[in-house]
Amino acid sequence: MRWRSNRHSKNIVDRRAGGGNRLVGGGIGTIVVILAALYFGIDPSFLIEGMQTASVSDSASHPKGEDLANDPLADRVSRVIADTEQVWQAVFAEKGQRYEEPRLVLFRGATRSACGLGEAAMGPFYCPADQNAYIDLGFYQELEQRFGAPGDFAQAYVIAHEIGHHVQNLLGISGEVQKMRQRLSEPESNSLSVRLELQADCLAGVWAKRSQNLLLEEGDLEEALNAASAIGDDRLQRQTRGTVTPDSFTHGTSEQRRRWFKRGLEQGEPDSCDTFSTGKL
Repeated sequence: MRWRSNRHSKNIVDRRAGGGNRLVGGGIGTIVVILAALYFGIDPSFLIEGMQTASVSDSASHPKGEDLANDPLADRVSRVIADTEQVWQAVFAEKGQRYEEPRLVLFRGATRSACGLGEAAMGPFYCPADQNAYIDLGFYQELEQRFGAPGDFAQAYVIAHEIGHHVQNLLGISGEVQKMRQRLSEPESNSLSVRLELQADCLAGVWAKRSQNLLLEEGDLEEALNAASAIGDDRLQRQTRGTVTPDSFTHGTSEQRRRWFKRGLEQGEPDSCDTFSTGKL
């Protein structure tokens, strides 16, 4: 994967200097809080969670291109975000709409979001409430070593997927899905979540197709398709549980994720990503 442009996004927020999530006061402080909570009849886990959330570092910087020279991963995601900004600005303009740029928050360990405490174990995520995407760049090492999905275009796909969720949020799709999920049974709610995630995969493909700056090289497409497959629900459940439970799927199977990303990449049109009207995912 190569770039025609050297542009970096101004919407990168770097919180990694905080160093993760620590309890204030260490072990003794925690014991004092537990004893006090029990004395006053308060659930101690509530207070401990509050301490953890409050202790996550708020320190952040907005790195520029020259700041990223010795930080290849951050440099790469900054370029990807910059390119998604250009692509989605053009797509929204075609429909007479304005694209509101999201921010990408880099963190290490844990960080605050308007959707609650975000942790590295959750993987990359998007929060509609603050229109921020979040990633601990250590996820890329896990993507390569645990899931067997290396490569710079695989990494770009992960970011583009989260920006796909931002597009869904701006279009009102995420909000409507959330309302519907609250009225449904768990399997039905999971089914809607799958459709939302597959649409984000397809929108990631639309970005890759539409990009004027992204130059794909031999093997790049397979990297992205491999990454999509690696984090399919069926594959993850088989690895962790040994069994597969389709009713509990929330992101789609490996085959579905590959297919919808490829659909967006081939068609290059957001309208081709209507996962909610199709009978076959």
